[in-house]
Amino acid sequence: METTPELQLDYPCHWEYKLVLDAKHDIRAIVTELLEERVHEIAKSQKSTQGNYVSYTLRVLVHGTDDRKMLYHLLKAHQHIKFVL
Repeated sequence: METTPELQLDYPCHWEYKLVLDAKHDIRAIVTELLEERVHEIAKSQKSTQGNYVSYTLRVLVHGTDDRKMLYHLLKAHQHIKFVL
């Protein structure tokens, strides 16, 4: 069985997470709550056909592998965020 090689990134670097959540929730409030004072950018990507879900791209500076993975798990654990890619 082949294993996926670990990413070789030069830190610090900007990393993008794709977030999907219910359209009724405020992405800016959620991200500000989770990231607090951390500088970030949010861009709306797409809305589902029926308009129930919206995807966003969150761009944030990460300082290392542990930081990048910690942010992923923090975002994934939020009750209103359906998917994190």
